[in-house]
Formats: sequence, structure tokens, C-alpha cells
Amino acid sequence: MISKIEYNDQLLAIIIPSNFNEPGIHFFTPGELSQQLAYMHHPKGKLIEPHVHNPVPREVHYTQEVLFIKKGKLRVDFFDNDQNYLESRILETGDVILLATGGHGFEVLEELEMIEVKQGPYAGDHDKTRFKTSVSEIIVKA
Repeated sequence: MISKIEYNDQLLAIIIPSNFNEPGIHFFTPGELSQQLAYMHHPKGKLIEPHVHNPVPREVHYTQEVLFIKKGKLRVDFFDNDQNYLESRILETGDVILLATGGHGFEVLEELEMIEVKQGPYAGDHDKTRFKTSVSEIIVKA
């Protein structure tokens, strides 16, 4: 049900399909990731105590993103750190993906609405290295 995309013992992404439904709290990420991803399903009346978050120094080296697909269909292409194509997955309405490491690219397959959450502040052109690829040609040949 939950898909983990890994390459050479490196976690590239975690995909939570729209039909995931289990009671309680489920963290999908290891504790050392700078972006944590959890699913929570509580019954009516469950109380979560009011709280504030304490200032805790954290060191973040790489941006990690979470995408929530509100509507549509998106192909996600995965690459290793050397920009070599690895595989692709299709996300649909209601799916969630955490992009942890490696490279990634996208092609919108159906009109898309999505929400992106990532660490900030955004560093502009210093935040990413763009590269060219012909993934569509690779996928067609496969």
C-alpha cells in the first residue's frame, strides 16, 4: 500500500496512496529525515492537547518536498544523484508523495491541482540544479 522508492539503500521517495486508511498515527519517515510525514486517523471526540513547538536548532542540508495531489494525474520521474533516470510513478487525485533525496522531474498527465510543502526559506537558483533529460523517450522505448 505504501510505496518506498529506494536506490542503493537511499530513500528517494515515499508515496501514500489516496486509499490509505488505518486508525491511529503512522509515521512513514525515519526520525533523522528533516521532513517528517505522518498519517493520522482519529475517532470523533479524540482530544489532542493544545501545545506550542519549542525552538530546537536543526541543520537542514537538502530540501525535501511533500506534494498533495488535489486533482488530476502526475507522472513523477526519479533520478539518482548523478542525474541518471531510474523509474517513474503515476500519482492521482488524493495521493501524497514525500521527495526525500535524488533527482525528480514531472509531467502533468491530466489537469493538475497540487499543494507543495517544503523547508524554507527558498534559496532561488541556489536551491536546485536543473538538468535536461528525455525521459519521455525512455518511457516510450520501455
